[in-house]
Amino acid sequence: MKNGTMIQFFHWYSPEDTIWKEVKEKAEYLGHLGITSVWLPPASKGEQGGRSVGYDVYDLFDLGEFDQKGSVRTKYGTKDEFVEATQALHERGVQVIVDMVLNHKAGGDESELMNAYKVNPDNRKEAISEVYEIEAFTKFTFPGRQGKYSDFIWDQHCFTGVDFDHKTQEAGIYNLLNEHGNDWEDVIDDEKGNYDFLMFCDIEHRNPAVKDEIMHYATWLHDLVYYDGVRLDAVKHISHDYFKEMLYRLRQATGKDIFAVGEYWAPGDLDLLVKYIEATEGTMSLFDSALQESLHIASLRGSQFDLREIFTDSLASHSPELAVTVVGNHDTQPLQALEAPVEEWFKPLAYALILLRKDGYPCVFYPDLFGASYWDKGEDGQDYEIFINKVEELEAMLYARKDFAFGTQRDYFESMNTIGWTREGDEDHSGCAVVMSNGDGATISMEIGSRYAGRSFRDMLGKIQDEVWVNESGWAEFHCGPGSVSVWTEVM
Repeated sequence: MKNGTMIQFFHWYSPEDTIWKEVKEKAEYLGHLGITSVWLPPASKGEQGGRSVGYDVYDLFDLGEFDQKGSVRTKYGTKDEFVEATQALHERGVQVIVDMVLNHKAGGDESELMNAYKVNPDNRKEAISEVYEIEAFTKFTFPGRQGKYSDFIWDQHCFTGVDFDHKTQEAGIYNLLNEHGNDWEDVIDDEKGNYDFLMFCDIEHRNPAVKDEIMHYATWLHDLVYYDGVRLDAVKHISHDYFKEMLYRLRQATGKDIFAVGEYWAPGDLDLLVKYIEATEGTMSLFDSALQESLHIASLRGSQFDLREIFTDSLASHSPELAVTVVGNHDTQPLQALEAPVEEWFKPLAYALILLRKDGYPCVFYPDLFGASYWDKGEDGQDYEIFINKVEELEAMLYARKDFAFGTQRDYFESMNTIGWTREGDEDHSGCAVVMSNGDGATISMEIGSRYAGRSFRDMLGKIQDEVWVNESGWAEFHCGPGSVSVWTEVM
């Protein structure tokens, strides 16, 4: 979608029983802002029931309808509220992106005995035991659902590995032996020898019955809420060949060009992202974790960071048509495993970089638009209260993307501490000019286009009060304050 913008409408600590209601309530506002798609959290019941964030998925078909794992609702609400939320978005022309967790299952209903061997956690290709019999909760019968929507029973043949032997009460990584191969699935990288196994009961995507069941779920969910796209969790731990097949089948079954974005988190490693795109033959976009890392580092280094290098080795610069750009997400927020937050002073600059340029599909993070606060333990075991303040300039930048960030882009990346660019606009939209600095305030002479000769521009963020005038050649002196960003639009 032209100038499309996504929002991740949740974070790791979103309050219980609020998200579906809030999506419905804010759907009109999101559309008004120019948000074109909403990435929703995993809707399926997790192992922790009503307290589960959703990435410990138990029953794909339980969207908050059945009394399982201690609750009927999920953390985010009931099935009916989920459906109403998606309907509210669609009624306002906003696309629905569902989060699919297809790498693992948690909270099995019954244990089974099976043959396996333990592997080195740092090199999963290295066996550190002989084959022996273990016991694991690999049988999923979903007694609360009683076969509604699907009568498929998951058992040991549906998994490649587990992380606990109940027979010996010993944690570890166990590679299961079954008819689909006694080794891990092929993945593109050699991290940890083979990083197929991530957690819980690792799904065996070479099993035809498993592939069919996942496809049944994906089409059933589409027929329920008519989603427009999928966010695919933990794709680095799943065979790339599986996703090529799965997405082809899904698009054929729905008759829609379903948008897909994969979470292949590789901070600062563009080569891995490119390798995955090549392996999946461009069938999905990826989050630009390389750019997110650069934004994080730039915010820490301040004026010591060369802004001219901000897009170096980013997916947005290499494959912009497949880059979903982010400033932060539920994994990078403070107190999470991949913690890499962008410092508050730099967030307006970071959002200008992903929202007001031509490359990439930007994704806004919920706390940056609405704010958030929460408690959790740090690595030192101490409790911390975290406040994420809303980015005051973000709403205006979203309007700027919707109304002004169109047409030819001219870059002025001429100084280590000051960069800028202009968007000339098109036949339906006036353009804009952006200037930012991570040091002292600055002025850049930039061409906005001769169509604006003799016209004045103002900083729509209100950082600078004086207007600037465009000369007869289409150039003007655009300004910004120290450690700040200004977005200049035509005075109407």
